[in-house]
Amino acid sequence: MWSSLPHARRHLAANLLAFRRYTSGGGGGNSKIPVLYKSSEIKDDADLKDDAVTLQVFSWGRGASGQLGGGIEEIRLYPAPVGLLHLPSSFTLSPTPGRLVSLNDQAHGRGQSVPQVGISCGLFHSALVVEGQLWVWGKGDGGRLGLGHENPAFVPTLNPYINGPVTSLALGGIHSVALTNSGQVFTWGYGGFGALGHSVYHRELFPRLVQGPWQGKITHIATSGTHTAAVTESGELYTWGRDEGDGRLGLGPGRGPNEGGGLSIPSKVKGLTVPVAAVYCGGFFTTVLTEKGEVWNWGANSNYELGRGDKTGGWRPKQIPSLEGFRIIQIASGGYHSLALTDEGKVLSWGFGGHGQLGHSSLQNEKVPKVIDALGDQRVIYIASGGSSSAAITDEGKLYMWGNSKDSQLGVPGLPEVQPSPVEVKFLMEDDGLGPHKLLSVAVGASHAMCLVSRSSC
Repeated sequence: MWSSLPHARRHLAANLLAFRRYTSGGGGGNSKIPVLYKSSEIKDDADLKDDAVTLQVFSWGRGASGQLGGGIEEIRLYPAPVGLLHLPSSFTLSPTPGRLVSLNDQAHGRGQSVPQVGISCGLFHSALVVEGQLWVWGKGDGGRLGLGHENPAFVPTLNPYINGPVTSLALGGIHSVALTNSGQVFTWGYGGFGALGHSVYHRELFPRLVQGPWQGKITHIATSGTHTAAVTESGELYTWGRDEGDGRLGLGPGRGPNEGGGLSIPSKVKGLTVPVAAVYCGGFFTTVLTEKGEVWNWGANSNYELGRGDKTGGWRPKQIPSLEGFRIIQIASGGYHSLALTDEGKVLSWGFGGHGQLGHSSLQNEKVPKVIDALGDQRVIYIASGGSSSAAITDEGKLYMWGNSKDSQLGVPGLPEVQPSPVEVKFLMEDDGLGPHKLLSVAVGASHAMCLVSRSSC
């Protein structure tokens, strides 16, 4: 009977079976929330109270393609749990695009012995990395989930096809990028823009190793809708993907073979005169961060995306003048705007503000970076941005969001479609036997968002 079902019905049945298995496994005090991962170091329930922590993955917003991970098409007006993770208390966050690696507690090592956990949101898909394992879910068109097909996954699904433990993730529009602990880069999904870096322009249904021209290991990755970037351990930057004349790849004239405005061969950004430590890919521009906290960028600038005070863009990397007095420790960009986090916990924003994504209680564009006064009494430790929405986490573990709320992606019911000032995202208190919610990281997609939360009583 199974083999006689049409392909679509077989796939639907498989999803239903997966959802039943997914919701039948309990954890903590709530049997409805599945345990996605339990570290091998945790032997029994006693360890959960002593030397371990319980983390939860939450999601909210529009989930028509399964990107919320709840097993169904839905809209979540506020954060709801996707799954539980039980990890040793020594865990650290995995490296995040645009964030200085030193902030990820490098004293513990490079992820080979200390468990790392991280999340990422693409256009309509999501991913989680925990202790080297990769979980994916959401829309599957183009092969962006890397599972060997283009079907959606409505619940977190283990991707076993990457050779080596995964340490970092970056999800794009219709593709995905992963970095392993050996410094190798894998990409998969839609290849029409060259964003996969395989010298060809067709899709990849499984993760495929990027054979770049760099020497040594890659330590940092980033991607956006159509372009990708990677940083080597010596601080060199390589980019590939779509350019279309705006200069987002930073390569200048004579950059090599291309097709349809794209470059599928990773190429070194020779215009950078300083070693870089982190990179973030905006919609049509690119930003890098040095270990000293200097910010350089290039690409499109019609909406003041480069924060230079004018609309002059181009491929040449330049430092943002007004940020020279700050030490920036994290950068994050949406389609047409950017955020920067200082080492003192202040957040600056600039670029297009038409959806309130700059957080200045107005819809005006900002020509140069401007401190978000509404967060002035908070010390922010983590920022995120995607599409036309923005987010910040404070040192007290609270989450604030602002910007486009059309698809409930800000996680606060009752907001107008445009929310121009930060609002705190509240979490429902449930009698699940777990501790209070302390936010660790957040990721923002086009119409949904996710966060990683500590629920340990300590």
